[in-house]
Parts: sequence; C-alpha cells; structure tokens
Amino acid sequence: MTTPLSRALSPTELQAFGDEIDALRARTVAKIGDEDARYIRRVVKGVRYLEVAGRALLFAGMFPPAWILGTVLLSLAKILENMELAHNVMHGQYDWMNDPTLNGKTYEWDIVGTSDNWRKTHNFSHHTYTNVRGMDDDIGYGLLRIFPEQRWRPFFLAQPVIAVIFALLFEWGVAIQDLRLGRWFAGKMKPGEMARAFKPVGKKMRRQIIKDYVIFPLLAGPFFLPVLLGNIVANLVRNVWTFSIIFCGHFTADAETFPKSVLKNESRAHWYLRQVRGSSNLAGGRLLNLMSGNLSHQIEHHLFPDLPANRYVEMAPEVKDICARYGVHYNNGPFWKQYGQVLWRILRHAFPSKPAPEAPLVRCPEVDDEDEVLAMSRQG
Repeated sequence: MTTPLSRALSPTELQAFGDEIDALRARTVAKIGDEDARYIRRVVKGVRYLEVAGRALLFAGMFPPAWILGTVLLSLAKILENMELAHNVMHGQYDWMNDPTLNGKTYEWDIVGTSDNWRKTHNFSHHTYTNVRGMDDDIGYGLLRIFPEQRWRPFFLAQPVIAVIFALLFEWGVAIQDLRLGRWFAGKMKPGEMARAFKPVGKKMRRQIIKDYVIFPLLAGPFFLPVLLGNIVANLVRNVWTFSIIFCGHFTADAETFPKSVLKNESRAHWYLRQVRGSSNLAGGRLLNLMSGNLSHQIEHHLFPDLPANRYVEMAPEVKDICARYGVHYNNGPFWKQYGQVLWRILRHAFPSKPAPEAPLVRCPEVDDEDEVLAMSRQG
C-alpha cells in the first residue's frame, strides 16, 4: 500500500535531508573503535559458549529437563550467530579490525545457504533496490504476495499455508533464492547452467546436514535420537525467528514499495529517503536488539549497513528527529504489533486487491520560495 504518512520533499529539502544523514554517519564513524571490537568479540564468545553448553546438555537428552534446556541454548546460539554475528559481519561492519575471522568477504555462516549467495541477493540486490518492485527479490521471495501492487495469481490463495512452511524452512529458501528455479522450470535455463549454479549450494547443504543430523547425533551414541531431534528443533526455531524479524523489517502496514522509475537518476539522498520509507523498526529492549542482530533498528541498518550494528541504538533518536523535521514517517512499533501487520498482509493479499495511487518521494519540478526558506531553517 502507499502510505500518506510521509510527504513528498522538495529537491532542496531532499538534499538537506541527505546532508543531515551523511553528517550523522560521519560523526558515528569517528567514534568506531575498541568498544565495537570488544562488543563483537563478546558476541563470538557468547555464540561459542551457548553452542557448547547446548550440545553438551543434548548429549544427556534422555532426561527431559536436559533436553529442553539444551535445545533452548542451541537455538539461542544459532539465532545469535545468524543475526548478530554472521549477518552483520558479512556486511563488512568489522572489516576495519583486520581480523580474518570477522572478514565480511570470507565469513561463512551456520545455515544451509552459502554466504556468497547471501552477499549477492541481500547485501547487493536487497540493499541497493530496497522494496523496488521487480528489482528486490525479497518482496515476497517469489512465493508470497505481500503488497497489492504485486500482480495477483490463483497460486497466492495458498500463501497462508506456504508462509508457515517458508518460515519453518527459511534457511532453505535463502539457500535457493539465487538459483532462479522459476527460470529453470520454465525451460529458460539449461540443465548444465543449473548444475553449475547448484554445486556450491549443494556442497553447503550437505555440510550442514552431515554436521547437525549425522555427526553430532552419532557422537551421542545411545542418545542419537534426542540429539537429532534437538538439532532439528533448534534449526526450526532459528528459521522462524529469522523469518519473523526480516519480514517485520519491510512488510508492515506503513512500509512502502516503489516502481522502477524511482531509480532513474536516483541521488544518495533519494536512496536514503527510500530506505526510510521502505523499512520498519521494532520497539523493544536490549535483548530484542541483540537477538535480532539489531535489525530491530531496520531503518538505521538500511541507512548505514556497513556500520557496526551495536551503534544503531544511539543513532536511532537522531534519525527519528531528522525524519520528524522533514515530515518523513519513521515507522516504529512493538514486535507484536508489527508482526501482526505482516500476518495480516499475508492473509489479505492472498486474495485479489487493488493498489493505491503511488505517493511521490520528491515534489517536482520547481520549489517555491517558501519551501526554500523552510528547508534552510531545518538545516540550521
């Protein structure tokens, strides 16, 4: 849907808006250092300790309390590794540390999808073309109709069920996202091409399956089945949580999508504006920030994807203030409310619906004197 909550900026206002965002970035970059390095190293240790404790308890999984606690700890370890460690490291947020274990170009995460494919589909495509229809494959992931601007097909009637399956198997959806299976099924891709594209994906899938569903259960000996079940549940919990956080980031009631025309001659300031109007934050405390990889601050993440995510908390009030002064809606709400809106979108747009008129980001062609004065006063 197109929201009336943000007004179109004049070209002068847009430039001033972008300048203020750039200034905030510069101030934050100047502060990055030892505090951020200590933070991410604590996260690495947290992932390691939680996983070791969780797997150790699962080895005593014939006893229900041990199995439950072990599964919970392993689930937390996988969520923390996926969200706060891997996702942020792969954005290059800690490349300045020159630590080879935290290098965004080489880090490999603990899911069946390859990091190389994620860097292409997420870091490049999604962050460059955020919520641009026909360019950002994350809009429904080719499976779901989330916005009325997406063309309706009878297939979407099944999407409430498909969404549940997709949430449970989210890491597998991420793994095959870049394979373009639709083109292959339509005969537009040769079998050899698909085989070459699938080779690294298949290798990563095999590695993860063997690790979680063969090696660790076998090491447990007589406790094979409890360990196997614990690993399955931990992966499912991590998948559902990741699905929920990512979908809340761009598919709430006030999040907007955009036509390809917005990309024509798009300036950096224009890109900033699109990131804000296409993203949604989650209001919560430190635990939510940590377990969401600070994607509870999705707006700040999309404005500054390569800055350490632990900085988003301190940047958010300034971003909100800038948006308020320029009449740009800052989409923020508690998790239950934002997620409820996502679920409603999935249910509502399974059925035919008409799009609302597109809301412009910028007023054209000329800016009157009143707008010029208003923009200058905001800069001051």
